[in-house]
Amino acid sequence: MATQKKLIKVHPTDNVAVALVNLSAGEVINFEGEDITVEADVKMKHKIAMVPFNVGDRIIMYGVLVGKASARIEKGGLLSTLNVKHESDKVTGKTETIGWTAPNIDKWKDRTWQGYHREDGQVGTENVWLFFPLVFCENRNIEILKDIFEKELMKPKENDYQLLLRSLVKTETGGAGNEAASNDANLFNNIEVKFITHQGGCGGIRQDSHSLAKLLAGYVNNPNVAGATVLSLGCQNLQIQIFKDAMDAINPNSNKPVLIYDQQQIGTIEAMLSSVVKDTFEAIKKANEIKREPAPLSKLRIGLECGGSDGFSGISANPTLGVLSDHLVALGGTTILSEFPELCGVEQELVNRCVDDKDGKRFLDLMQWYEKTVVDAGSGFDMNPSPGNIKDGLITDAMKSAGAAKKGGTSPITGVFDYGEYINEPGFTLLCTPGNDVECTTAMVGSGANMVLFTTGLGTPTGNPIAPVVKISSNTQLANKMSDIIDIDTGGIITGEKSIDEMADEMLEFIINVASGTIKTKAAILNQNDFIPWKRGVSL
Repeated sequence: MATQKKLIKVHPTDNVAVALVNLSAGEVINFEGEDITVEADVKMKHKIAMVPFNVGDRIIMYGVLVGKASARIEKGGLLSTLNVKHESDKVTGKTETIGWTAPNIDKWKDRTWQGYHREDGQVGTENVWLFFPLVFCENRNIEILKDIFEKELMKPKENDYQLLLRSLVKTETGGAGNEAASNDANLFNNIEVKFITHQGGCGGIRQDSHSLAKLLAGYVNNPNVAGATVLSLGCQNLQIQIFKDAMDAINPNSNKPVLIYDQQQIGTIEAMLSSVVKDTFEAIKKANEIKREPAPLSKLRIGLECGGSDGFSGISANPTLGVLSDHLVALGGTTILSEFPELCGVEQELVNRCVDDKDGKRFLDLMQWYEKTVVDAGSGFDMNPSPGNIKDGLITDAMKSAGAAKKGGTSPITGVFDYGEYINEPGFTLLCTPGNDVECTTAMVGSGANMVLFTTGLGTPTGNPIAPVVKISSNTQLANKMSDIIDIDTGGIITGEKSIDEMADEMLEFIINVASGTIKTKAAILNQNDFIPWKRGVSL
């Protein structure tokens, strides 16, 4: 077993180091050939100064500016919100073109996974029939359909909490024990039914409805969806034709079955729901006939996400995703990096990685627009780190962003997309979304991701109704503490037991199994089907 290091410097030019273990005041650590005296107790994940800082001095981590000293910090001193303020370098355009040496993919080039092939050439990791409304007025009817179809088609098992309550009730009334009611097998074994509700489609501004239409059209076009049942009230802002236009804009030649019902045209709820049940049942029967078949790894389209990040996220979990992303890109696959508020401070590198200069300009334009909306609302990107982030060592937005960007590896950027735009092209891409966990995951799947890799240092229950969400912990303590939500633990990188490359290989094997349906993610097991559209106002 490798010896546990106490400090790590992420980039050779950094003037701070990260504590890999708890450090005590007065402790002397030999690091990079010199003795560092720890000035105060330092919890693991937090940063200490490798040089003395005066007020205004630049603090460098990951090789970029992540803040400036707001008070004197001695060498070996703890960095905190009391002595560091957010600061990042301003970027005006491309300064160079960063070259890329693709990784060796001999091990993976002939590997396949078992997926659902669609007529447009996309391949799904799931086979889902999706129900959703165009407007919140139809949420209740979607919930009725959810109850009907899940009970009759999916036969959901009673969970432990339901059995516990049954036991308590029977004990109180003198009944029998907590035996589970019998559950027949699912009627259809090759398709799932999933349901989306939301609070949009009317009210607010018309642009929000058009944005929602693009998002919902993206969900229909996602390769994980076999078809959809859509409910409309009739008088809402998000008219049926707007939704159809959004679908045509993404895929004008699609013949994927989409059943749309307008309540005000049909009349009674009974008449509408009776038609929905009959028509959808027949469509689901046909969709159930689609079988998994081999597909190359190039057909994977992976969203790269982080939430509940900690001071280890940018050292273990996120760089592992970066290596995996580079491998998928080299194999002809697609990866998506989003969360634009969490790319603040690393814009120059990303602009320089854009293959097309127009993409670099578009990225900066979107970033500047986003930041302006936040400032106009009386806030700023510097308010992005959450209390949990700060408590676990991410004390500035630029520091958090520099670690978050590691999910994107080093490959060239082949496209920059705005929220709601569908990503069909291969390569490493950028998508404008908030940093909010569910809003971001929702957006990436709406832009075509057939799986999401989600890193966390503190723990989060986020899932998605149509795409597998693989949860990856940055540290083993979290993996042990919240084992019910974590799929992969990268904590071995922190302890020195595993390298990032080794971890990336393990992760790619895992996602091949998830994509093939042989491994079910913890989010899927817990039925975590989160869906939150982004209103293009302020949402960090």
